[in-house]
Amino acid sequence: MIDVELICKKAKQASYTLAGMSTEKKNAILAEIVSLLSNKDYIAKLKEENVKDIQIAKESGRDETFLDRLTLTDARIELMAEGVRQIIALPDPVGEVVEERTLENGLKLTRVRAPLGVVGIIYEARPNVTIDAAALCLKSGNGVVLRGSREALNSNRALYVLMAKAIENLGENPDVIGFIDSPDREAGGIMLHQGDYIDVVIPRGGEGLKHYVLDNAVMPVIASAGGNCHVYVEKSADLDMATKIIVNAKVQRPHVCNAAEHIIIDEAIAEKYLPVLYSELSKYNVEILGDEKVCKIIKNISQATETDFKTEFLSYKVTFSIVNGVEEAVDMINKYSTKHSEAIITKDQEKEEYFTKYVDAAAVYVNASTRFTDGFEFGLGAEMGISTQKLHVRGPVALKELTSVKYVVYGNGQIRK
Repeated sequence: MIDVELICKKAKQASYTLAGMSTEKKNAILAEIVSLLSNKDYIAKLKEENVKDIQIAKESGRDETFLDRLTLTDARIELMAEGVRQIIALPDPVGEVVEERTLENGLKLTRVRAPLGVVGIIYEARPNVTIDAAALCLKSGNGVVLRGSREALNSNRALYVLMAKAIENLGENPDVIGFIDSPDREAGGIMLHQGDYIDVVIPRGGEGLKHYVLDNAVMPVIASAGGNCHVYVEKSADLDMATKIIVNAKVQRPHVCNAAEHIIIDEAIAEKYLPVLYSELSKYNVEILGDEKVCKIIKNISQATETDFKTEFLSYKVTFSIVNGVEEAVDMINKYSTKHSEAIITKDQEKEEYFTKYVDAAAVYVNASTRFTDGFEFGLGAEMGISTQKLHVRGPVALKELTSVKYVVYGNGQIRK
């Protein structure tokens, strides 16, 4: 097996130079990555390696959702390049002065943004994460160690080689990006014990991966995981608007973490609105489950189980529930939510305020689709994922969120008495 410890150690050593690298040089490296991602020969090689992964996944019986995440098309490769371009355009957070003040003794205190050090990324079959994660870390002055899933190993390796070439072309040390090039599951466990070299680790995938990392990592974890997202239609809602939002949130791309999985309807409008919504979602072949009250209104659907309400379907499947008011809706969401993205459709400002105050989630929407919880859509460029915890960051883990702060203290001979 490859020497995981050595890869992490080299990334740590290289990260010290990167931490002080100029914005211009970091942007030049990123621009070279974009150039290679646009090169026909590199694209052909990347797609060739991706086809190998897809074939292996099909032979292993992987489902449509998995295959969709694994597949790299020309459009998705261009989207990766565009993500890097957006990172280039963003201000460099390193060195930004967060606070500045002078003490009575004349010491001048400044708090400035600084890189975290080395960021470890463990992710499932999403090859785009290889580019997104490395580009974000490079711009924010962090080394990075990448551990993708074995199912995407060929695609990830091709992307890593591309980035290493870009760094070498600019005369810098490619060790700043470490790549765990092994299908062995044990390699990920070894990586999670490299606390001397990796400063923070981010899991990018489902709940199983998140809990595996949380249970095994010796370094701090930024948990970026699944989204069991809800849309609540309050009784005052514009129902045409509600339908458009729900259809978008459910079917625009159902295999992602900010897609809606559960629809909650106020009982005051349930008799009128449920058949309309059922009819509209049925046009997209969405399988609909309902609670006991819903099944009395829509006769030809199956009743949802407790497990269903806890499930992030990531498919053309959704549950309907009926509640008596915003308080019940919030209670239900807080019971089943993974604290990712939740939405209310309403015209009632009082209900809106209650919902936004009491729903516990990284992103809370009023009269908008949950599909906007994304680094691109928030104007942050590419992101590592959506953090569903509360420390050190919540919501999109983008460029600025990959920095910490340090104090720089200026004096003229002060000593403590």
